[in-house]
Amino acid sequence: QVQLVESGGGLVQAGGSLRLSCAASGSGFSFGNMGWYRQAPGNQRELVALITRGGNTNYTDSVKGRFTISRDNAKNTVYLQMNSLKPEDTAVYYCNADSVIAGEKAFHLMNHWGKGTPVTVSS
Repeated sequence: QVQLVESGGGLVQAGGSLRLSCAASGSGFSFGNMGWYRQAPGNQRELVALITRGGNTNYTDSVKGRFTISRDNAKNTVYLQMNSLKPEDTAVYYCNADSVIAGEKAFHLMNHWGKGTPVTVSS
């Protein structure tokens, strides 16, 4: 079983910073792409940032230059450093990860979600 445990959300004033962490665990599993999504009330869940195992990154336009995604492969942990936060960044932030595990005859690929951590940015 894979678990993704997020931490670091909270309440911050506009212009402030927060750092989200997501630790992935699961015996025998390796993790490929990892990312952060967010969902504001009344909105669909959207991709915020994605990082490959090799460190290539991708960001949604609204966070470019403000957010930085990184990962520690040894710890199976992905981070999201959020600077210059705006009220429109308010949402529940979800960690997402691709996993792979070797079976008897093939590799099994799966995708996993964390439970989410709320981020509230006050004006």
